Amino acid sequence: MMPKVAHPHITNDPAVCGGNAIIHGTRFPVRSVAMYVLQHGLTPEELVAKFPHLSLAQIHDALAYYYDNRQEIENEITENREEHVKQRAS
Repeated sequence: MMPKVAHPHITNDPAVCGGNAIIHGTRFPVRSVAMYVLQHGLTPEELVAKFPHLSLAQIHDALAYYYDNRQEIENEITENREEHVKQRAS
């Protein structure tokens, strides 16, 4: 088992985004970074240009957090897709 890795730009707050991993000081979920970069093909630099309140260090730390906690973030992505579909159907 790998030791827990510290991610200084990532936090969990039960009062923000349902307690999911977010970039510290924002409401920007790690899952969104993963989706923009890995699914939509944006580079970290393009993501910073799109969301100027984020730093390149924060984006890279969010990606590192994703790779260290891949299953957790993939589950969040899936859960949020399902919720979105249910809301649209209502």
